[in-house]
Amino acid sequence: MDTSPAPARTLLVGYGKLARRLAPKLLADGGEVVALRRSDSTLPDRVVGIRTDLAEPLAEPLPAVDAMVVTLPPGDPGYRVVLGHVADALPAVPARTIFVSSTGVFEAGPFDRTITEADEPAPTGDRARGLRDGELAARALFDAVIVRPAGIYGPGREFLLRQVREHAVVNHRRRTNRIHETDLVRALDVLLRMPEPPALVHGVDAAPAPLGEVVAFIARELDLDVPPDDPTAGQSGTVLDGTLLRSVLGDLRYPSYTDGYAEMIRGSRTE
Repeated sequence: MDTSPAPARTLLVGYGKLARRLAPKLLADGGEVVALRRSDSTLPDRVVGIRTDLAEPLAEPLPAVDAMVVTLPPGDPGYRVVLGHVADALPAVPARTIFVSSTGVFEAGPFDRTITEADEPAPTGDRARGLRDGELAARALFDAVIVRPAGIYGPGREFLLRQVREHAVVNHRRRTNRIHETDLVRALDVLLRMPEPPALVHGVDAAPAPLGEVVAFIARELDLDVPPDDPTAGQSGTVLDGTLLRSVLGDLRYPSYTDGYAEMIRGSRTE
């Protein structure tokens, strides 16, 4: 894993959970951080905030930055418009841009084999098409590195825990992938620093598994009954290969859902 210094100044386009965890890593290594966001809520010390709605052109030019990380969800008016407004406001293209997409671009498969970074997505739904359009726009405008995380989980991201506690019906045959937030943030940090990062990385851990196996493990850890299967649902979902991510990061801190969810459950018991 590369240990190069952080970029001198990084623009975080969107300041959600990922950006909030990435910023301290960059600051701790002497980098400057600028956060572009819609909110004017309080920011941590040394994070410079710029409040704007990227649906419209920016009122003022942005400062020159060495790197940029885009963590915006898809939506109106679309990534091409939003990223175009950012490009117009920057004095120069950053040396490194990371665009955080999603494995959701593979909503339409392929379903018969493990998916790698060599597979081209063929999205059909609005969200998946929006994500793919964002990837293409980010590459065209900024030559961006694309990161596609699967289901992100970790403290504060407890959707599956709630489903198990509520004994909600789930499709036990659905093929799933996930990534712990800690490992995803580590990946973003490393990709910002690497001299020659890969152009595309799938952010998935080493343990894809049917959803039934995952909820059964969580139920055992919580000493609860396994949520019922949806008998009307067929096999669905995809399996993605995480070899490239592991070559970038080295060992994952949470290589399997068993590692991450066990820790989350232990933490909830001590609160």
